[in-house]
Amino acid sequence: MEDQYDVVIVGGSFAGLSAAMQLARARRRVQVIDGGSPRNRFASHAQGFFGQDGVPPSRIVAEATDQLLKYPTVTVVKGHARKAYGEWGSFHVELADGSRSRASRLVLATGVRDTLPAVPGLDARWGISVLHCPYCHGYEVQDRRLGVLATHAHSVHQALLIPDWGPTTWFTQGVAEPSADEAVLLRERGVVIERTPVAEVLGEAPGIDALRLVDGRTVPVDALFIGTRTELASDLADQLGCAVDESPFGRVVRVGDWKETSVRGVYAAGDASSAMTNATFASASGVAAGVGAHRSLIFAT
Repeated sequence: MEDQYDVVIVGGSFAGLSAAMQLARARRRVQVIDGGSPRNRFASHAQGFFGQDGVPPSRIVAEATDQLLKYPTVTVVKGHARKAYGEWGSFHVELADGSRSRASRLVLATGVRDTLPAVPGLDARWGISVLHCPYCHGYEVQDRRLGVLATHAHSVHQALLIPDWGPTTWFTQGVAEPSADEAVLLRERGVVIERTPVAEVLGEAPGIDALRLVDGRTVPVDALFIGTRTELASDLADQLGCAVDESPFGRVVRVGDWKETSVRGVYAAGDASSAMTNATFASASGVAAGVGAHRSLIFAT
């Protein structure tokens, strides 16, 4: 047996719940399937999110889910969607427990996973003293000794940003080298360039005291920013045949203005559909996907 919905949304965090809210308020029958492993589960607080600054992400999601469930056309299911198939007007989603749902439209808000560089000590500090987004976490480490660990050629842009929050050392790791113009900007911004690779993070986790370099030297650092490599947290987009693009940071599902993928009737929102990621971007893209899916139910576009 399959339950029938107007829209099934896979992913119940910032993007998925934002999409569901638009559809619920349009009085459409919506199912949200949530596996319970959001990308931001490693962060204790959501910073810089309008109206929710400093609130734990889990609390934001719990309150949003409670608000959503007040709408009578919404169902939220805890489980892992393992299979998706179908075509315009008739999509099917199968969960790990064997239950199935059918919908006229799908929204994939399945997120991404972060892959950290193979430097001992990073994993134990991820989301606390090893950080990704300066707009999300920079204020909390202001005026401390900050580092930027290069993971790709675009790392120089992060190195140029971070001095607004504190004195910065850029560890190039042999994967990035500034151009002549960038070197001038780095010098003007007071960034120290360290070309000897980092071998290990030192200190009692989740804090950082210093980074040990491969030549044995140590560089004092209190917080470290990195640009992670990401991978799609779910293969549902691949199963459905959605086009996927390669960004400098990882694969992202290709979407249009209203977040429709290359497969008609399938929408993608949140970190899985954008190389620019934070809570606000995720929520906004969920709103667009929800509105886009609703409009398509009316105008068949």
